[in-house]
Parts: sequence; C-alpha cells; structure tokens
Amino acid sequence: MVDTEAKDQALFPERAGELLRAARLRAGLDLGDVATRTRIPLRTLESIERSDHSDLPSPTYAIGFAKSFARAVGADPEAVAHALRDELGHQQPGSRELVDLDDFDPQRLPSRKLAWTAALIALLILGGYAFWRGWLMRDPAPASVEVAAPGGEAVEPAQNAMVQVQPSPTGQVVLTARDAVWLRVYDASDKVLFEKEMAAGERFEVPADANKPMVRTGRAELIAVTIDGKDAASLGPPDRTVKDVVVSASALIARPPGSSILAESSANTTAAP
Repeated sequence: MVDTEAKDQALFPERAGELLRAARLRAGLDLGDVATRTRIPLRTLESIERSDHSDLPSPTYAIGFAKSFARAVGADPEAVAHALRDELGHQQPGSRELVDLDDFDPQRLPSRKLAWTAALIALLILGGYAFWRGWLMRDPAPASVEVAAPGGEAVEPAQNAMVQVQPSPTGQVVLTARDAVWLRVYDASDKVLFEKEMAAGERFEVPADANKPMVRTGRAELIAVTIDGKDAASLGPPDRTVKDVVVSASALIARPPGSSILAESSANTTAAP
C-alpha cells in the first residue's frame, strides 16, 4: 500500500516544484539551461524546484517565475500556476487572491546596485532641500538705523557705521578718580556735596537734583567723567586747577569739547589744596 502511494506520487507529482523538475528532466535540461532561457537567477530556480518561496519578493512574482520556468521546459504553465496557487494558499491562509504575471521578465526587477543608487539620490535630494531651508530661514541682515538730522530730515548712515547715541540731559553723572586726586563738589549756594582726596578707582555720583553742581580740583585730567556710562569731556587741561566747572548732565552735553572748560579754568585758576 505504501509502495503504491509512493509510485503514484512519483508518477503524478502534485507540488509545482515537482512538476517543473519532472518536466525539466524529461526535456534533458539542467537548471543552468533553464536560467539561460528564462533569465531567471539560478538560485531562484533552485528555490522553485524545492517549493521554497521564502526568497521570492512576493507570491505574485513566484507564480510568474514558475510559469516562465514551465514554458522553458515544455510544461503546462497553467497547471504549474494552479498547483503553486494551492501551495501558497495553504501557506498564507486568508491572503488576497493571487495575481499572475504573464510574460514575466526578471530583468525588470531592480538590481541591488540600482536600489542603492536610488537611495543615494534620494538622500542627496533631501540634504539639498534641508540646506535650502536652512539658508532661507537664516536671520536677515540687521536693518540700518535712520538718525534724525537737526532739520527734521532722516539721514541714512553709512553701511555698518556705528550710530552715536547722545547721553540724556537728565542722565547720571559719575566722577571717577583715575589716580589719587583731591576733589570738591558743591552747588550754587556753595553747599559742599563731596570733598576728599579720592583713591584710584573711587567714584562719586553727582546728585541729579543738585542745584547747579560744580567742581574744583587741581588735577582735572585725573577725573574721568561719564553720563549714564558714556564718556564725557574732561574737566580741564593737565596740571591745571579748575574751579566752578558745572557738572550737571545738561551742562556737560551742551559744552563744546574743551573750549568752555579751558575758559572757565583760566579765569578761575587758583592753587589747589
């Protein structure tokens, strides 16, 4: 009984791979001959004969390969396709109906080299797009600043030029000693606001509400004057005693550079303590 079933299976193979192998042997061909005729890779033909379809892209491709194999060895392509559908249907229950690929050309399958080339091109395109987006979204160049001229007309400064901002007439005046120096600060009523020999780096903030604050010192060049942190003109020339020099912010801003200080200091020169 067992021998009879074995003979029946040998005479009437049911699997597609067995049908193709039997037809190939009857035709006196080896797998290399079939690969030449069909242009199907030899490894794929071996898998089909073994009924091992795991290396094939999809069931549809498997049926197309099998039918090409059948034509090359003189087998019935439809019978082979039917047998293969049954195999694949049992292997993948519930799958959609399989579609045949008639006149299937294996050369249409993309090669590994072509696939890598396509992936590289896609990466280059994405990289170029990212670079373009980054360039487009970069910070724009800073706009130039228009400064109002005395006549009310807007003046466009030269490109990249620094705009000079004038100190406020109500700004904070600070007197800072560059070295040891004696200094007196007083107001219009001769009230002394500050008087001492300052050490290097010592500073005095002139009260903003002082009534016409003035200074007297014998080393004017050793007193740095700032308004809101911005440098102002020196109180006087080196090694000269200055007296009654007004140090309110408005007076310092209104004074022409050096001229008024020199006039005041020459008219009021006395020996400093």
